[in-house]
Amino acid sequence: MALNYVWLAFFLIAFLVALIKLIFFGDVEIFSKVVSGIFDSAKTGFDISIGLVGMMTLWLGIMKIGERAGMIQVFSRAVAPFFRKLFPSIPSGHSANGSIMMNFSANMLGLDNAATPLGLKAMKELQEINPEKETASNAQIMFLVLNTAGITLIPTSVIAIRQSMAIEQGLVGFNATDIFLPTLMGTFVSFISGMVAVAAYQRINLFKLPVLVFVLGFSGIMAALFFWLRQYSPEVMAQYIGLLGSLIIFSIIISFLVMGMVKRINVYEAFIEGAKEGFQTAVTIIPYLIAILVAISAFRTTGCMDYIEQGIAFAVAAMGFDTSFVPVVPVGIMKSLSGGGARGLMVDVMKTHGVDSFQGYLASIMQGSTETTFYILAVYFGSVNIRKTRYALTCGLIADLVGIIAAIIIAYATYKF
Repeated sequence: MALNYVWLAFFLIAFLVALIKLIFFGDVEIFSKVVSGIFDSAKTGFDISIGLVGMMTLWLGIMKIGERAGMIQVFSRAVAPFFRKLFPSIPSGHSANGSIMMNFSANMLGLDNAATPLGLKAMKELQEINPEKETASNAQIMFLVLNTAGITLIPTSVIAIRQSMAIEQGLVGFNATDIFLPTLMGTFVSFISGMVAVAAYQRINLFKLPVLVFVLGFSGIMAALFFWLRQYSPEVMAQYIGLLGSLIIFSIIISFLVMGMVKRINVYEAFIEGAKEGFQTAVTIIPYLIAILVAISAFRTTGCMDYIEQGIAFAVAAMGFDTSFVPVVPVGIMKSLSGGGARGLMVDVMKTHGVDSFQGYLASIMQGSTETTFYILAVYFGSVNIRKTRYALTCGLIADLVGIIAAIIIAYATYKF
């Protein structure tokens, strides 16, 4: 419903502003520009979605091999000690423990199709041990907030869109994976902030060995990579980040194939099965992307988006900060409401400023560093008929806000300085 109101507002406000420009400022071409922009954006949305077909087909085919080869179980066993400390109310040996770990592992690997059913299963199992069936339990809130702020190892769809737009914009040798490390850092910061917020409400002691090992270990790796890269110029740093991202992604592909071979599964058939899902996913995106792009086009053509950006830029400049990030702020705000809406805004930013621009780079990191909090809370809580969500939304939005700020800082650190 939130996206419904936002979508309607884009069109209605654009129409009113265009009418004012026509009547009071004599701009007789404004409506022609709006209609032309809508048609052009519809074509852009279709072209980008078709460009995603190859990438999504490839990646979901590889992911299906990893899923069949048991990579989710491998990740689950690795993070089990850490998650047990965050869910003290779940009895030892309860099936919810396994579902939670499987869900997080699937999300980290970018297995969206596998992650959602596992997440809904975890919520159902958590509901079985929830004494108040209409009120969210502590374990359910922790699970949902960490799910909305989950760590993303590979931002598959963002990389695919960047590569597709780079081809459309005629960029040669463009490496779409250069957002790998910044996005990983952004999601990690968001994840930690969500965990700390919920732990503060639930009075969970986070100073336990498994938690400290996870947090400090991950932080140490990120810090070591960052300070190693800081010695280079932004251009060289971008090359190394792209190299690192490509190396890790290709290594994951090889590990999936090797694991599949060891488990004696038919990797080719598994790839084809997953590739079919990838094709369907890419085609499914088309109406959603076009819907939001045409609304944004009308809003931008009439100057409404510029007015918002100028207002924010004025406030930011008054505080003495650089305003280069301002055009990307709507992406972060929209992401809490709708993943599709944020994707459309990200595409609009990359179309307006260029996929290889700072704004395009930041929009990609921001899209990968935050999550659709309202949507996830509605779907997961709705699946078990929970009506009283307590502080779940508050903690989720805290994680989103910290994720947005972290994405901006990381983008400046890895792109501009």
